[in-house]
Amino acid sequence: MAEDRRRHEQPTNSGRRSLKRKLEDELIVDHKISSTDAVSQQDLLYEIRAQVEVLDSTFSSSEANRALVKRSLHALSEFAKNALVRHLQAPQSPKEVVTGTIPYEHEVEKGSAFTLGLLAIKPEHQQRIVDAGALPHLVGLLKRQLDGQSSRTLNGAIRKAADAITNLAHENSSIKTLVRVEGGIPPLVELLESSDAKVQRAATRALRTLAFKNDENKNQIVECNALPTLVLMLHSEDAAIHYEAVSFCTIS
Repeated sequence: MAEDRRRHEQPTNSGRRSLKRKLEDELIVDHKISSTDAVSQQDLLYEIRAQVEVLDSTFSSSEANRALVKRSLHALSEFAKNALVRHLQAPQSPKEVVTGTIPYEHEVEKGSAFTLGLLAIKPEHQQRIVDAGALPHLVGLLKRQLDGQSSRTLNGAIRKAADAITNLAHENSSIKTLVRVEGGIPPLVELLESSDAKVQRAATRALRTLAFKNDENKNQIVECNALPTLVLMLHSEDAAIHYEAVSFCTIS
C-alpha cells in the first residue's frame, strides 16, 4: 500500500511532459504585460535582463523560439514606453542653479522621441504610447524652436518629435484627432518655414499624415496658412522637400 502511495505521489514521465508543455505554452503566449508599478526595481531589472537574454540566445526559425522572441520584444517595449515618455520633457533645473544649461540639453529628448517613433511603427504600440502621455510632450518639443531656441541638437529633437507624431498617427484616425486637440498642427505649420531642411521635411510628412482622410485636420492646416509655404516648397531645389510638398498637395 505504501508503495502504491509513493507511485501515486511521483509524477509519471507522461505527467512531466504534460507539465513541461503547459509551461512552454504559457511562455509563448503573446499576452499583455501587466503594469510594473508594483514590481520592485530589482525584480524589474531581472525581468529586463531575462528578456534581453532571450533575444541573445534564441535565434532560430522554430515556431516556439520565434514566439518567445516576439513576446520578449513586446515585454521590452512595455517596460520602456513610460520611461521614454517621461524623458520627452526636460527636467527642472535645481533651484540653486540660476544660469547655465541642462547637460545634454535636447539630446535626451531627441533619443526618447526617436525610440518612441520606432516603437510606434507597430500599430499595436500606437495607442499605448499615447495613453502613456506622449502627445503633450511631443507637441511641447515642436514648440521649442518657437520659443526662440535654435541649435543643431534642438533641430534634431524637433525632427524626431515630428517623426514620432507621423508614426503614431499613421492610419490611426483617433490619434490624428488627438494631435489636433493637443495643439500639434499650428507648430508643425510654423516649422514648414524652418531654416533646417530636415525639419521642413519632417513637418511636411507629419502634416500630410494628419490631413489624410481627416477633414478637420485638413481645414485647420489651411486655416493656419500652410498653403502659401507649401506652394513655395513645390519649387524648392531640394528634391526631398519638393517630393514632400507634392505628396501633401495630392491628398484628396
